[in-house]
This record gives sequence, C-alpha cells and structure tokens, in this order.
Amino acid sequence: MLRLLSVLALTLSLCAKDIYTIDDLIIQALENSPDLKISANEYRASLSRYDKGFASYLPKVDLSLSAGEIGVSDIPTNKDNMKNDTLLLGQLSLKQIVYDFGKTGGSVDGLKYDSDAYLNANEQKISDKKRDVKSAYYQVLQAIALIEVHKENVKLNEAQLYRSQKYFESGIKTKIDISDAQVELIKAKLDLKKSLYNLELAYASLDEVVGFIDLSKEYEVYSKTIDYGNILYLLDVYELNLNDSIEFAYENRFELKKNSFEVKSAEAKNRVAKSEFYPELYIGANYTKQKVDKFKNTTPEDQYKVALNLDYNIYQGGASLASKEEKKIELNIANSKLYNSKLFIKRQTTQAYINLNKAKDSVELSQSLLEVSSEKFQQAQKRYEYGLSDFIELQQSRQGYIDAKSNVVVSFYQYYNAIAMLDNAIGK
Repeated sequence: MLRLLSVLALTLSLCAKDIYTIDDLIIQALENSPDLKISANEYRASLSRYDKGFASYLPKVDLSLSAGEIGVSDIPTNKDNMKNDTLLLGQLSLKQIVYDFGKTGGSVDGLKYDSDAYLNANEQKISDKKRDVKSAYYQVLQAIALIEVHKENVKLNEAQLYRSQKYFESGIKTKIDISDAQVELIKAKLDLKKSLYNLELAYASLDEVVGFIDLSKEYEVYSKTIDYGNILYLLDVYELNLNDSIEFAYENRFELKKNSFEVKSAEAKNRVAKSEFYPELYIGANYTKQKVDKFKNTTPEDQYKVALNLDYNIYQGGASLASKEEKKIELNIANSKLYNSKLFIKRQTTQAYINLNKAKDSVELSQSLLEVSSEKFQQAQKRYEYGLSDFIELQQSRQGYIDAKSNVVVSFYQYYNAIAMLDNAIGK
C-alpha cells in the first residue's frame, strides 16, 4: 500500500504544472526578455564610453622602444663617409591637459548624460514590460472566466433540452421546442470550444511577453473564481485624480527623464563645439634614452624636456563654425523632443485616466444588468413552464443572462488592465 501511494505521489508530481502569480510572471519577463537584455547592454556600453571619456582628465603616458641601425655623415671625425652604427632607443612621454575652455569637461559631461539617458530608456522599457505582462495576464484570466460562463451556458441548455423532451413526452410542448433546444445547445458548445481556443491564444501571447520559448512549457496562472455578488467591492480604488496623475507623470515618467538627460547631453556637446574656438593648454614632458657605440661623443644618451604648451587652431576651413551650428540645432531638437514628450504623456495619461473611469462605470452597469438579466431569466423559465410564453422568449432571456455575465467578466478585467495602463503612463 505504501509503495502504491509513493508511485501515485510521483506520478502526480510529474504531472503537476507550475503556478505563476502576476509577480512571478514579471520576474520571469525581466529575466528572459531579449529586448530588456539589449537595452541593459546598451546602458553598460554607455558606461564604458563614459569611463573612456573620463580618462581624458588623466595624464596620457606613452612608451616607445626601438632597436635598429643608424647612419651618420659629416661628423668631425670623418666628414666624407657615411658611418653606420647600431641604435637602442627608448622614449617615455607624458601629456596632461591643464585647461581647454571646457572641451574635455563638456565631452565627459555629454557622455555622462548619454549614459543617464540610456539608463532611463532601460527603466522605461522595464515599465513597459510590466504593463505588457499585466495585460497578457489579465487576458488569460478573462479567458478562464469566460470558459466558466460558457460551461454554465452549456449546462443550462442541456437542462433545457432535457425539459423540452419531457414536456414533449407529456404532450405539454411540441417537438419544435426539442429542435430549438438542440440548436441552442450546439451553439453553446461551439461558444465553449471557441473560448477554450481563446485561452490557448491568450497563453501564447503571455509566453511571448514573458519570454517562455520552450515548446513544452507547461504552467498555469494563479486565478480566483469571480464573486459576482461582490464584484464591485473587489475593484481597487485609484487614489490619484487626473491633475495629480499628470503631475506625477511629469515627475516620474522615465521617458521624460530620458529626454531631460538628452537635453543636458546636447548642452554639453554645444559647449564642446564652442570650445573649438579657443586654445588648448597642456603640460608635455618626455624622456629619451638612447645607446650607440660609435657616436657616443656626438649623440647624447639621456635627454628630457618639460614644457607648458599651447595649441591653437587658427583656421580649419569653417569646420568649427559648422560644428557649433550643428550642435546648436541638435540642442533645439532635444528641447523640442522634451516638450513633445510632455504633450504626449499628458494626452496618454488623460486617456488612460478616462479609460479607467469608463471601465469602472462599465463594471458597475454590467453588474446591474447581470442582476436584472438573471431575474428576467428566472421569470422566463417559470412563464415557459406554465405555458405563458414560448421557447423564443426563454432562449432570449437565457442568452441575455449569459451575455450580461460575459460583459461583467470582460469589464472587470478591462478595469484592472486600465489600472496597469495608467500606472505605466504616469511612471508608477
């Protein structure tokens, strides 16, 4: 007996499916999604570019070594013939920027702001991914709930077919009622089949968003049975009003933060372009060590030089002026993009807020319609049983009840999807 229970437990464990909550799915998406990995690597690459640019503040040290042959003529010991000798040469040089009128600082600042922009672009994609996972998750939950509604519809039609057959056998109803009941039962079964396929499609969409690429990935989402009697109490209350939502979006939306850093980057690059009109001041130092055999008296073995240098480009064909105008235009473009993003986010937030309230109203009205439709269906059943109405009236009231229940399901999950959309729109 114990052995049998062990085998049964093993079989159940092998057949068990993973159950994922919404938080589990979001974690999976953040780990698996290739688009997030791409944006994360773009940010890491921008950090490397910043580190490379920051190195411009530090001294540049170069070492060169060479070994070869040297030929010298017109020397005091022999003025006529070329003399050859071996040469070993080593040179160590250093260059340290002292002041360049903001060229280095602007370049480094631009790279830093570019990196910050990539960071916020990555954060925005993470926020979008969370929104997409939630939307796909609610689609699965909606499909599951609709399957239950269609199962109920099949049971109602099966019961009606059974009653119609009994009524016919008793001579109370005609055979046409049996045919009508059979037709409605087939329709109900067809709707159930469609709802089962819709669930598979919803899972396929969820797989794509989460990043489940395995062909044999078997899992289920965590879901609860909807309490239709208390569905209005299940709705989460959104605490922000429209104006607060827009202000929150202006402060927290990663897209706006990205655009703001792009403006700062453009400003830094504009400073670099202006610095092209000014000189560059730097310290240069080098030390040379060379060794020869025949020319020791004429060639010094050790040399060094330390100097404060100034490089000033006088003219390069108008390139500096063109670069300055280009960076000025890029700054104007960046500011326009920031302004345009604010307009877009304001509209997106407003639209999401309106959709949330519309979805809430839809849940409330759908619930009221379900209560009325359920009562009407019960009345129609009694009227049909007492011979006060025909099958068409009964069928219409039953279908109205099923449609009302389906509308409650759809509007309920649309409400939570609307919350996900609004949270994403304001950067929450």
